[in-house]
Amino acid sequence: MTTDRTLAQRLAIILAVVFQIGSTFLPSMGFGEQIGTRSDAIRTLVVPSGWAFSIWGLLFLGCAIFAIWQALPAQRRNVLVDRIGWYAAGATAGNGLWATYTQFNNLTIVSALIILSSLACLLVILRELVAYAEPLATGERWIAALTFSSLAAWLTAASIVNISASLKYHGVGGAEEYPLIAAAILMVGGLIASLAVGRSKGNPWYAITFLWALLAIYFKGGQLHSEIAVATGFSAVLIVSAAAAQLRFASNRQRWLGW
Repeated sequence: MTTDRTLAQRLAIILAVVFQIGSTFLPSMGFGEQIGTRSDAIRTLVVPSGWAFSIWGLLFLGCAIFAIWQALPAQRRNVLVDRIGWYAAGATAGNGLWATYTQFNNLTIVSALIILSSLACLLVILRELVAYAEPLATGERWIAALTFSSLAAWLTAASIVNISASLKYHGVGGAEEYPLIAAAILMVGGLIASLAVGRSKGNPWYAITFLWALLAIYFKGGQLHSEIAVATGFSAVLIVSAAAAQLRFASNRQRWLGW
């Protein structure tokens, strides 16, 4: 038997998503500096090309749709949403906190810890999506799973970028004169991402989003140093292989794609 999800959880998700999106507008109101300005001040070889960040528009849209959908009366007894609800609130609130901190400070070790905390919440959501015994309903698949799988992948990549920037900010390598360090960070990130894809039954949304980030890194740092190009290619092969190996199975395709 199921019980109604708490009002506190439903409201927390809405407020967290509003905070996540609203926090990015602080500089336009005269508070802090744009995140892009902070990032440009600490250039590293693992920062993606600027066009890659357009994905935030889609991620924000997905989170907003989820916040509205999960609050509808029809979802009050949704077991899956109940399991992931507080983690969804934690992840989106963490993103808002990261944006706020970064706009007033910089890409420091603190911002890295914040983004890693948000990523931890998202990885729990991925685990719940995989472990859920019932077939995913339409809304669960195309709103919850798609949104948070993509957000988890992007934050995996963003964590790599933030850690690299933090190393440079604190004077511990990671700058453009250390391409091997940047390449090593990318390879470790690619290995982690491929393990996440494999353990999540070939989650295509996670794979596609992380590949998007790798492509953007290749077209920036990869054009400057062959080590970065090789690292992005190596990571891409790992991720595509992990996804292909798992999506061979009809049950995994059914979970994520509905066919």
